[in-house]
Amino acid sequence: MSESAGAKRIVKVASEFGVGVDHVIEFLHKSGYSDVNRNSKVNDELYTVLMKEFQAERSVKEEAKQFTSNTKIKKESIFLDEQNKGPKERGDQEGDEILIKNNPEEVIRAKPKDLTVPKVLGNIDLGTTKTDKKSKKEESKPEEKPKVEEVKAEEKKEDFFETKVEKLEGPKIMGKIDLPVEEKKKPVASSSSYVPEKGKDKKKRKRIRKGLDYETIGGGGGEKGTTYKGGGSNRRGRESRPVLTPEEIQAQIKETLARLSGGGKSKASKHRKMKREAVSEKIQEEVEKQEGEKKIIKVTEFVSANQLATMMNVPVTDIISTCMNLGLFVSINQRLDAETLAIVAEEFGHQVEFVSVEVQEAIREEEDKPEDLLSRPPIVTVMGHVDHGKTSLLDYIRKSNVIAGEAGGITQHIGAYNVLLENGKKITFLDTPGHEAFTAMRARGAQVTDVAIIVVAADDSVMPQTTEAINHAQAAGVPIVFAINKIDKPGANPDKIREALSHMNILVEEWGGKYQCQEVSAKQGKNIDTLLEKVLIEADILDLKANPKKNASGTVIESSLDKGKGYVTTILVEAGTLKVGDILLAGCFSGRVKAMHNERGQVVNDAGPAMPVTLLGLNGAPQAGDKFHVMDDEREARDIANKRLQLQREQGIRTQKHITLDEIGRRLAIGDFKELNVILKGDVDGSIEALSDSLQKLSTPKVQVNIIHKSVGAISESDVLLASASNAIILGFQVRPSASARKLAESEQIDIRLYSIIYDAINEVKAAMEGMLAPEYEEKIVCNIEIREVFRITKVGSVAGCMVLDGKVTRNTKVRVIRNGIVIHTGELGSLKRFKDDARDVSSGYECGLNIKDFDDIEVGDIIEGYEQVEIKAKL
Repeated sequence: MSESAGAKRIVKVASEFGVGVDHVIEFLHKSGYSDVNRNSKVNDELYTVLMKEFQAERSVKEEAKQFTSNTKIKKESIFLDEQNKGPKERGDQEGDEILIKNNPEEVIRAKPKDLTVPKVLGNIDLGTTKTDKKSKKEESKPEEKPKVEEVKAEEKKEDFFETKVEKLEGPKIMGKIDLPVEEKKKPVASSSSYVPEKGKDKKKRKRIRKGLDYETIGGGGGEKGTTYKGGGSNRRGRESRPVLTPEEIQAQIKETLARLSGGGKSKASKHRKMKREAVSEKIQEEVEKQEGEKKIIKVTEFVSANQLATMMNVPVTDIISTCMNLGLFVSINQRLDAETLAIVAEEFGHQVEFVSVEVQEAIREEEDKPEDLLSRPPIVTVMGHVDHGKTSLLDYIRKSNVIAGEAGGITQHIGAYNVLLENGKKITFLDTPGHEAFTAMRARGAQVTDVAIIVVAADDSVMPQTTEAINHAQAAGVPIVFAINKIDKPGANPDKIREALSHMNILVEEWGGKYQCQEVSAKQGKNIDTLLEKVLIEADILDLKANPKKNASGTVIESSLDKGKGYVTTILVEAGTLKVGDILLAGCFSGRVKAMHNERGQVVNDAGPAMPVTLLGLNGAPQAGDKFHVMDDEREARDIANKRLQLQREQGIRTQKHITLDEIGRRLAIGDFKELNVILKGDVDGSIEALSDSLQKLSTPKVQVNIIHKSVGAISESDVLLASASNAIILGFQVRPSASARKLAESEQIDIRLYSIIYDAINEVKAAMEGMLAPEYEEKIVCNIEIREVFRITKVGSVAGCMVLDGKVTRNTKVRVIRNGIVIHTGELGSLKRFKDDARDVSSGYECGLNIKDFDDIEVGDIIEGYEQVEIKAKL
């Protein structure tokens, strides 16, 4: 029993007991000491518990320790002393000898059963190592032989049997076995077919030539010859070369001679071979180059999602979904910027090469100096679902009535207004359409805005276009203010709107979130001032500034063609100041600003940052969303516009999809494939884009919509001629054809459809497409007849006496004969009679007689099922 272990750690105690530390900790945890770890100290209580558990292990360790201490022998040699006849130890150091006399007190004699102390039997070197080999050899010298003999004599006396150890030097050869060996021909220098005679044991001397290292090949049947090595002897460890056949040797000789001669026919053949190899390498390089060029698409800055999909030969839906994964919401005809083009093309394994880099570099924007930056009004975009009160809200703010001028009471254009508040501050509002077709307009409004107002009706819920508007604003990274409108209506429930927004991870400030929210009534003007204050707070946080002293730049909001004024463009100035007379470059068109008007039609001479104006003077209608810049040189602006227009035409030709054999095969497989060619004319570019996107989405595998041409302005004679040549219909959105165009359309029999509301146009085109589809047929069961009796009549066949169970059977009804639930025949009625007279029809509950055309295998109990094919109009 050891002393108390109060100061010992558990690791030391485990070592004392001879058990593992983990084992001890596990035992203590099971015993209730859960706070014990490897660094814990063991007190008397724990030590007592461990002693009770591990006493046996401790006893075993102590016995092993005692045995080890008794049997431990120093690394030393023991031999017999000649004089004292006792053992003598040789220490580790040289010359250190200690005599041990044969004294029973000093030498411990081993008891018969006590094996703890070894018995000294003789001169055995226990510490033999490689370094002690010399000492072992010295001990085996002749002068020490008497000692060994005495040890052996003592061993015999003690009946000790020594183990004999023999060193294995190698395999012991016991004898030889002669096996039958096939005699081989041994070639000599003079003959390759030398065969030694039988019975001659004398071998011919091998001729060894210096400097040679080869194998001679036997002739005569292609047998192997004798192997000769250079250097005078056969070197061990060197592998022999593979033995060649005579044919291979001759081929090598011819090849060597051809290389050495270097002239004649071989030189010409070598030259021809080199030319063939060069041509083949060149062809291979061209093929690889063509394969690489297939992966490189050349694009301009005027590439839409649809055109990109055509160039990469992928569905446009894949392009749109990829952009959505990138956080961008694009439509089919929306243009993509350079960075987005590169990323999307890379997703599909293509590389983009821009062919209009020099055009982009031609426009350089001036850098703003900090002292030139001044505060500018915020640009606020109003977005939301259709008929939730966006325009009504702006009408109250502007004290006007825009709704009265909109067809169908819904906004179909994007409007820009500058409002002066009572406190003297200005706000620029952008009103966007809420219809689902105007996705691109909402996206443009979110891109140019500083703050977004999302209008939600309190008597409705968060609708799909509301969710889309929120996504556009979040993708643009602009602050959002929610306006819960129509709180004056009886069914208004603003908390329902807040709850729906919370499901989209949008918490308003009233519910502990970060988004500002205000309940308003656009008709009564309730809380409108509070809403504008919250918008101004968001704008103040952004600290909006711009430089009014440089050349103006901004975004095209809308463009149209007026009969008296020409091309009218609505723009929003983002930086600089636009003046009358400035040279403007917008998209593919340029011109000098002739006049500018604000949203109320008043003439203005200049427009500063964040101010929307309508201008005249461009030579075309730029696309909504294009950037505009004021240029210093009119010729430079015109050149850049012409380059852009040329690139746009090239892009249109490049992306024009021609019919292929695969497409022809697909149409033939469908059987009734139809095409609807459409020419679109509208009042503004944004509406045309929205209508074009909606119509293209109507395309199905059976009916395809092709937009042949689209532009702003009235329907002209050239549009009618194009429709006549391409077999197309003309759709006019809020435009009318001229008198000459209407007469030409009547003579050419061209269909012109005019619309003022966008969903009317979409629904009518959809109905026209459904009319082009082949009708579908559906089977309808009209009656069930049971056969009660069968009559066999000569020259007539089998006649069935029947009862009509349900429905009505007519003379032209198609029938099926059903026996035991299985259809055994499908055909037509031969005749239908009631009593002896022919009957036109027989109703339920009446008897009749009938026979089936070309079928007589009828039995009593069969059911005759009557049916007819009903034509159903096909749907898209």
